[in-house]
Amino acid sequence: MQDVDRGLVLLTGATGYVGGRLLSVLQDQKRQIRCFTRRPEAMKRELDAGCEVVAGDVMDRSSLDAAMVGVDTAYYFVHSMGASGDFEDEDRVAATNFSQAAAAAGVRRIIYLGGLGNPDHELSKHLRSRQETGDVLRAFHPQVIEFRASIVIGSGSLSFEMIRALVERLPIMICPKWVHVKAQPIAIEDLLSYLSAALDLTTDASQVFEIGGPDQMSYGEIMQEYARQRGLSRWMIPVPLLTPHLSSLWLGLVTPLYARVGRKLVESLRNPTLLSNNLASRTFTVKPRCVRDAIARALVNEDHEFAQTRWSDALSSGGPPGAGWTPGGSARPIPLGLPLPIRLARNPRDSSTGYPAG
Repeated sequence: MQDVDRGLVLLTGATGYVGGRLLSVLQDQKRQIRCFTRRPEAMKRELDAGCEVVAGDVMDRSSLDAAMVGVDTAYYFVHSMGASGDFEDEDRVAATNFSQAAAAAGVRRIIYLGGLGNPDHELSKHLRSRQETGDVLRAFHPQVIEFRASIVIGSGSLSFEMIRALVERLPIMICPKWVHVKAQPIAIEDLLSYLSAALDLTTDASQVFEIGGPDQMSYGEIMQEYARQRGLSRWMIPVPLLTPHLSSLWLGLVTPLYARVGRKLVESLRNPTLLSNNLASRTFTVKPRCVRDAIARALVNEDHEFAQTRWSDALSSGGPPGAGWTPGGSARPIPLGLPLPIRLARNPRDSSTGYPAG
């Protein structure tokens, strides 16, 4: 076992939504950071002196072995939902490689962001894979801290951008059954607080923490709250017989940026994503904000000239960096009818999009 620098943090998914924002938090905390990415050229931001960028791929074990040298804690923000093949198999291989490399290098702890969902119910392939990834990481490493979250509300997140696009563009919405499914959203700021606090958590064992805000709301209720804060009047017409396939096509037509992940996303929306225990609130000092405040903060952040990171910056999104955003970086929607470029990534993998926890 190699000597470990107790301060060195390995961060995957730094070009994605959650990973990119966590990078800013860790830099503010003056942490020593090593970003592991397939696209070093995408790390265009100005990095602190204590941050380095190394090229590699979770499917390439040798690149992981080199990146893990001297690491104390490793963040795992990787999934293959945007891949054209069997993303579940890719997720298993990637998690196995990562966990085995971390154990071999003497990495003290892995921190992983997964998704909420009752495993006793029939989960979508996406949510099932998110939870299975946590199992794989734990199978090969003795200390994995897994957070399971519902949708993430924040400017630039996949969940928030989908809600924003639908409400802004459609005065009348034909709504499938999933708009009545309950979720327990978490603000991006609160999610980042949990993820950063896990660095200093006192434990020697693996643990799963379910995290979310205080509100349990349906997707329809979340959209109505967004509309209320934007001063918009929206009608929702329920159509229970709208199948997941038709629903994904409808979503892709209304919000073309979701064409790549639409079907997998919609399949996940059928599952309630609610907390089943309060272990996180008993362990951490984080006090998550309500949905109303989370949306209000996201709208304020939209008015800035740029968002720190966007879910579409992640390779798994299938869209080019910045797709769906105006040239100035504003999160205001592209007017309906304008073409929206879609570029398919050849090997989509890095990422954390902000839906559920992805």
